[in-house]
Amino acid sequence: MTMFSRAGSITPRESVSLLPAYAAGKPPQPADGLTPYKLSSNENPLGPVPAVTQALAEIDTLHRYPNPSAEGLRAGLASALEVPVEDIVAGTGSLGALTQIINAFAGSNSDGSKDEVIYAWRSFEAYPIVVRTAGAKDVTVPVASDGRHDLEAMLAAITEQTKVILLCTPNNPTGPALSHSEVEGFLAKAPSDVVVVLDEAYQEFVRSEDPLDALSLYRTHPNVVVLRTFSKAHGLAALRVGYSIASQEITAHLRVVAPPFGVSTLAEAAALASLENIDQVTARVDSLVAERERVFAALTEAGWTIPEPQGNFVWLPLGEKSQDFAQQAGVQALAVRAFAGEGVRVTIGEVEANDRFIELCRTYRFHD
Repeated sequence: MTMFSRAGSITPRESVSLLPAYAAGKPPQPADGLTPYKLSSNENPLGPVPAVTQALAEIDTLHRYPNPSAEGLRAGLASALEVPVEDIVAGTGSLGALTQIINAFAGSNSDGSKDEVIYAWRSFEAYPIVVRTAGAKDVTVPVASDGRHDLEAMLAAITEQTKVILLCTPNNPTGPALSHSEVEGFLAKAPSDVVVVLDEAYQEFVRSEDPLDALSLYRTHPNVVVLRTFSKAHGLAALRVGYSIASQEITAHLRVVAPPFGVSTLAEAAALASLENIDQVTARVDSLVAERERVFAALTEAGWTIPEPQGNFVWLPLGEKSQDFAQQAGVQALAVRAFAGEGVRVTIGEVEANDRFIELCRTYRFHD
């Protein structure tokens, strides 16, 4: 028997060693006399509609595998959105669906070159992890001072190596949403052989004058992929269920890389129950949007200048004071999400939590 001996430690492939760490929102720390609230993750404080709980209680097939490609959910979505069922691919949250897209269309090549994926920054912090894991090269374009995508700069960043462009709208964590006319103009200038992903994790919360109609753009642009999730508006974050919508020219490849049984039986049943009670979901979203507008107005009145929020959160561009603000929030039993040197994202939570956050913003003083 031949024995091999090699010096050194076990190491991952280079792209893994260069990945940034994903930092999930931390829970709040207790404080005397205060109810702690977690505003550090973009969760729906109202939870799912009652029908979801009932649907989950009726499941007695946990010993059986789920539907391989969430056929029931895809059929329900196809009916609700009026799109062909073949145009929908389910995933474990919108992040799972995004991973399918990147794995299918961007990576490293046999000649040593890397495909490029363009996205705004700061944006969803999982983007560089997904892109680099696939072996592709991420090309970041700074957001404008108001937190919006700089679409002209993103167009200028396109090269022969560009395979995918990610448009996060509303943008997480800064908050503004792209208008329909902006995206339509962008698509008219972008190469038709580049996949353009419209990441709409928060699309239900948008109340802008010219809201993006992503489905109409997917119908007229074969290179467009619409990305959505049940984690935010539907309050199903723990069940990890999302999906993409695209032409069959694209979904045929996504199905090849999509892991079978990616959406659990529980997640599929919950998502369907939520879809069937969409009026209740919409009512809950409306109440959260009203709270968001109340918080935004209060902060503006207190002298803060912040980007227009169109998701279920607000962004405080505090720069080097971001960690300090997060610490001050912690004293008030509020967990917020600080991005060191950039800003603080605060989710719209329970009314009491929002009131406490508003008061902190009214009284906050920068500490040296």
